[in-house]
Amino acid sequence: MQIIQKTTEFYIKEKTAAAIGKFDGIHRGHEKLLEKILEQKKKGMKAAVFTFDPPPAWFFGREKTKELTTRREKEEIFEAMGIDILIEFPLREETASMSPEDFVKEVLVQRMNVAYLAAGTDLSFGYRGAGNAKLLKELSGQYGFETEIVEKVCYNEREISSSYIREEIEKGNMENAAVMIGKPYSVSGTVEYGNQLGRTISMPTVNLIPEESKLLPPYGVYFSKVLLEDRYYCGVTNIGLKPTVSDKPVPGVETYIYDFEEEIYHKKITVFLEHFRRPEKKFAGVEQLKEQLMEDKKAGREYYSGNTGRG
Repeated sequence: MQIIQKTTEFYIKEKTAAAIGKFDGIHRGHEKLLEKILEQKKKGMKAAVFTFDPPPAWFFGREKTKELTTRREKEEIFEAMGIDILIEFPLREETASMSPEDFVKEVLVQRMNVAYLAAGTDLSFGYRGAGNAKLLKELSGQYGFETEIVEKVCYNEREISSSYIREEIEKGNMENAAVMIGKPYSVSGTVEYGNQLGRTISMPTVNLIPEESKLLPPYGVYFSKVLLEDRYYCGVTNIGLKPTVSDKPVPGVETYIYDFEEEIYHKKITVFLEHFRRPEKKFAGVEQLKEQLMEDKKAGREYYSGNTGRG
């Protein structure tokens, strides 16, 4: 996959089928859009995704919301789906002040060579978001490309959106988030050395530090699946600060993997958080912590023995 970033000076020679958006969470609604542009590859077009860097909410000074999907995760997901070109368009004063028509003409037509565009019903583009789906339809006819407006996907009688998913994750409702994303919410990273405490209580763990921009669910214990290379393993994951044994302010993701004894330091893993078991708490000491972890470990086995088709 070709990634175009940190420049507005680019030109794509081939005709493209494109989708525009933040693509945070890459949920079922996004997938519906992306499937539309991937279908156009059969006609010889390149499938292109257009996003802004930084996200508009960050640029315009609103709260720097944590991301459901980091830039690195998006790149990996898009590549796996078969996207040919990812454009991370620099958002700055000059580009943010483009009129909707200038954006269509100069970016979509002249630089991206768009022949087909899939857009959601809530699309906004151009200066102060003045452009919408109706205007895009009009401009696409004027500039000679096809636009298809794609209806939203709903869950529990509500449109699936990044905001909706974020709400559910912040409540620890991982099953609801998984339905909307199409798979369990995940955190990826490289396995790092921890304090080795787990080894002393027959519960060795793998540790990763999530990217600072990544949204984490409530601190606590989760039943999880771990993807290592091309295999999935069942596990129990603690997300948080481990207050009983650590005073470090940086949250971590620490996972005990069932029936697993390999050394995987410095390897990439993805932890899928399937079910919230309990909140993180500070115990009176290591012995009390150990007792609770053994209960968590047992509960996890029971959970997965009754959910053998999961993952």
